[in-house]
Amino acid sequence: MKRVRIIPVLLLQDDRLVKSVRFRNHKYVGDPINAMKIFNDKEVDELAVIDITATQKKRKPNIGRIRELAGEAFMPLSYGGGITSVEEAREILHNGIEKIIINKSAVVNPSLITEIAERFGSQSVVVSIDYKKNVWGKPKVFTDNGTTNTGLDVVSFARECESRGAGEILLTSIERDGTYAGFDTDMIDGVASALPIPVIACGGAGSIEDFRAAISKGHASAVAAGSMFVFQRPHNAVLISYPSIAELKETLYKHL
Repeated sequence: MKRVRIIPVLLLQDDRLVKSVRFRNHKYVGDPINAMKIFNDKEVDELAVIDITATQKKRKPNIGRIRELAGEAFMPLSYGGGITSVEEAREILHNGIEKIIINKSAVVNPSLITEIAERFGSQSVVVSIDYKKNVWGKPKVFTDNGTTNTGLDVVSFARECESRGAGEILLTSIERDGTYAGFDTDMIDGVASALPIPVIACGGAGSIEDFRAAISKGHASAVAAGSMFVFQRPHNAVLISYPSIAELKETLYKHL
């Protein structure tokens, strides 16, 4: 039976847990520590926490809060948001985080990928690539919470990140974020086929069947989701959830 990592992504906006639709219309969904405790009980594979306002506000990572989050986590924890130096990465890793997630810094200072990888190992560096189509319908890398078009080609940029030492790519479709429309399997496959490192698919998950498509059609190594794990449809009431091992065995693993 093949096992894949299924990763809830928690978004922090000024220390509040929020969820977006296409990186806009952020809705408050609760306290991150409470969510962390619930995910502990549900025995999730891994958890990613991303401060989506730190870079825009030029705010350094809140080490005290990071330490508090890591102290509550019973699973591997990744953290991103506002990381611009290897020293900030060091402090975060030394306070209980397993992996550093960098986004804009990978674009404006790609040597940071190499610096972190050489100091702490490639397995500690995840590059988050957010993308959407430009006005001509070409997928491009965006930063600043989806507001800045870098003009970079998604696959080419992913290759550069890997060559500089990234251990994983977190690939997020901005246009599918929070829509439950399913993953962009074509883009996932394009990136995964070009790289020797794991690609985590994110953006659009609405069901376990979507996870299966990202893995079987997109050749993702892992899948991530936000809305699917914090909202209960059809009315999007806040409810932290995660599929049981039995459910995953029946609807996902035995089909891979």
